Amino acid sequence: MKFISWNVNGLRAVAGKGFADIFVDLDADFFCLQETKMQPGQLDLEFPGYTSYWNSADKKGYSGTAIYSRHLPLNVTYGIGIDEHDHEGRVITLEMEDFFLVCVYVPNSQDGLRRLDYRMRWEDDFRAYLNGLAARKGVVVCGDLNVAHREIDIKNPAANRRNAGFTDEEREKFSSLLETGFTDTWRALHPDEVKYSWWSYRFRARENNAGWRIDYFLVSDALKGRIASADIHNEIFGSDHCPVELVLK
Repeated sequence: MKFISWNVNGLRAVAGKGFADIFVDLDADFFCLQETKMQPGQLDLEFPGYTSYWNSADKKGYSGTAIYSRHLPLNVTYGIGIDEHDHEGRVITLEMEDFFLVCVYVPNSQDGLRRLDYRMRWEDDFRAYLNGLAARKGVVVCGDLNVAHREIDIKNPAANRRNAGFTDEEREKFSSLLETGFTDTWRALHPDEVKYSWWSYRFRARENNAGWRIDYFLVSDALKGRIASADIHNEIFGSDHCPVELVLK
């Protein structure tokens, strides 16, 4: 079973950059998107054999998530059930027969870390949400988690130490989530490999491969034994992020 996750940084923009061909070529069972920046009805983009689910932010042109699925879920929920967090279209959960699939776009702490306090509340509440799901059945979590967990996950760790996405606080929250029973699938299979999933549009960062690995697939312990492969498709363009992949047995 193949999963793809991609922060498209505006689906309407990437739709004009070959998104449909990329979607077909990747041939996933579940194709999860973050930062769609869309409201319902702004783009008619459906694919034969797939059903799509959308969670848009109240604010137009901001955030938003979507999942295209070949498999009909038992249930679909939007958000995590906490009003403070559920107006930005950041989470969609599909309940399947033997696992939950959670597509998430984690809030950025922003320049000057002006949203770091909120991010810390989000992290605690989202971790509790995932642990509640994991108590029921296996969980697959994917998306832009807006954190480079370890120094190997970022090109210039020393220079970025107190920048959003590489603060000690954010990295510690990620560690806390893993310690509750989740596995970073790509790092588990590629413990020493350097590969990135996001590059700034500034300073020719992608050309120089000065990137960050901030897009992930995590699985709960119940699914750890089913990890078959994980990949980062840094050959695919169209966004400042590239797609990431997980295959489960």
